[in-house]
Amino acid sequence: MGKVIVRTSDFRLAYRLLAGLKARQVRCDHLEGNAPLPPSSLVWMATHEEVEAAADPLGIGATLESVDSAIDRALRFVAKGGMVKELTFGIDPGPRPGLAWIGDGRILGAAQFESVDATVDRICALSSDIGHTSLTVRIGDGSRTISNRLANVCLARGLRVERVDERRTSRGLQRNQHHASAARIAQMNGELVVEKQPVVPTSGEVKEVQRLSRRVSGGQVTISQRLAQAVAVGRLSMDEAIGRQLQRVSY
Repeated sequence: MGKVIVRTSDFRLAYRLLAGLKARQVRCDHLEGNAPLPPSSLVWMATHEEVEAAADPLGIGATLESVDSAIDRALRFVAKGGMVKELTFGIDPGPRPGLAWIGDGRILGAAQFESVDATVDRICALSSDIGHTSLTVRIGDGSRTISNRLANVCLARGLRVERVDERRTSRGLQRNQHHASAARIAQMNGELVVEKQPVVPTSGEVKEVQRLSRRVSGGQVTISQRLAQAVAVGRLSMDEAIGRQLQRVSY
């Protein structure tokens, strides 16, 4: 993957962009706003105004609020210019799945989603944007019901799926570090999944979702077992389930 150049006179934006690129282990340099681009650059980043003034198709505009999404666009642009051999997605399953994507060993991005379908939709969109030779989706085995549903949706869309033992990924991580767990999952070999998996939440999983609903709602409400089952299988996000429960309580 080639070098990404940050060429802007906005030093706050430059700092944020460089920090974000380095966190993803992307080769990058900073230039003043009027400096010539080196031959090694495949794409450069700046403010929207600077990109518009340059009228250069290699420019990617960004603001302080859109640094992460701008970096995503830049890396997709770079990936299109050079084929990634191995594109790997790691998913940390749960009511809000964490997702990380890696190209040839380099972390390209990470995000968290509100549902199973939204997670797999993003995988499919990224796989279309990023040229690749092979693609694997690796899913942690925690939150087994959601893990199974993620595997089933991925299989239905023709994706290669592996199951990873999450106990090997959590060492040294703090609770709720879903992005970091997803990145570790993506980098570990798992067991190939070829058949549809059962999606039946256990009573323990349902009770755990109900317990989490009390915490997430600040003690306002405990969602019903039916709503907890919907969250457990990924049909509803926790916020959606809490919203529906609060509507019932208000009547």
